[in-house]
Amino acid sequence: MANIKSAKKRILVNRTKAARNKSIRSAVKTSIKKVEAAVQNNDKAAAQVALNEAIAAISKATSKGVYHKNNCARKVSRLTKAVNNIG
Repeated sequence: MANIKSAKKRILVNRTKAARNKSIRSAVKTSIKKVEAAVQNNDKAAAQVALNEAIAAISKATSKGVYHKNNCARKVSRLTKAVNNIG
């Protein structure tokens, strides 16, 4: 356990940031699953709507520093490719 006041504060701040990051990651994963479900059902219109929402969520997470920019680009690319390959 930390004894120094600044170390105790760091622990509290890190917990807060970890909770925020976890929430954002969860939202991104949910939006990705929505796109994948629409792709699985071959529903191009729903997949396109879900894709736009997923791209927004992923980009927002990247701008907040939750994801690296290359990780963001990879996720968006794979989702876009999946949607574009629907019948």
